Amino acid sequence: MTTDIEITGQIGYSGGQRVFIGFAPASLLCSMSYADVLNEETGSGYQRRISREHSLAFKRYIQAEGATTIPLTFNLRTAADQPWSLQEEGGGRAVLTVQAGAGPVFTQVDGQHRLGFLEDSPIVLAFMTFIGLSEMQEMDVFRIINGKAKGLSSSLLDYTSAKSLGADLAKADPALFISLGLNSEESSPWRGRLDLGGSQTIGPKRIATLRTMHLAVGRMLKAAQCSGEVDASAWLERSMAFWRAVAMALPDEWAAPRQHMLCKGIGVYALMSLAGHLVREAGSRPANLDYFVAKLSDFIDRIDWTNHGPLEGFGGQKGADKALQMIFEVRKENYLRLSQHA
Repeated sequence: MTTDIEITGQIGYSGGQRVFIGFAPASLLCSMSYADVLNEETGSGYQRRISREHSLAFKRYIQAEGATTIPLTFNLRTAADQPWSLQEEGGGRAVLTVQAGAGPVFTQVDGQHRLGFLEDSPIVLAFMTFIGLSEMQEMDVFRIINGKAKGLSSSLLDYTSAKSLGADLAKADPALFISLGLNSEESSPWRGRLDLGGSQTIGPKRIATLRTMHLAVGRMLKAAQCSGEVDASAWLERSMAFWRAVAMALPDEWAAPRQHMLCKGIGVYALMSLAGHLVREAGSRPANLDYFVAKLSDFIDRIDWTNHGPLEGFGGQKGADKALQMIFEVRKENYLRLSQHA
């Protein structure tokens, strides 16, 4: 932009928040807005990564005669040196002015995929922008709008929910606290390996999603028959110790996660359930790394964890239950074998 941009519209309330409603060409809205996509390295942002297929489908649709869409949803974040201003002119009329050279000022709360490939489009679109929502408030609106959206990463919803809860997460959702800890703690073998649903990492680093681990930790706590308030920090330590033991007992399988079920959905579900059972068996003994190594090394390497082994074809929670039962059977058979040998 080489000159100030002025958009005339209406100002009022949508529920309990002030909003500005206007109309502008898609090309202008593209240049004035951005999606605050979750950066999984820094934890900043909250939006999903873009789906090119979704955006292309909308572009084809909106170019058809008679096509329309609901208003795009933005937010104007406030700052000490903000490059935008709103001038109310009475009767609900207002003018939004954006300084020349300011760059994008709208955050895309809802509309990322509709704008994705319209950077050169003259088609006029309606938009509504909140005025001065914080990033946390934006995330809340994003979850409300998109919580049931088809194709939206459930892991991203989990992650934004965790950011919103902050220090209360350990009590509000211990399983999510533990899952995020497995992905972030330096001593965790899962550090940086969970897909949070934000900016995509290229290569074989990501081997399970945050939602997968979230559900798996829930299975672990259920198998351990936890009652009352869960000590999320203590269970995070046990979980990290368990997975370090898995990596030690199955080094080849851990080193090649794409070729093995170990770190995929069924494997994660079944093994976390096993972790819960082992903690319950420990009783008053500490469920630490040495304990898990001793227990797992008895039998875990006798299971074929390859993609085309006995776990192939298992799916969902029921499949995970069957996989866990198979693990128990291998464990029992090995115990009987060792007893007969003795």
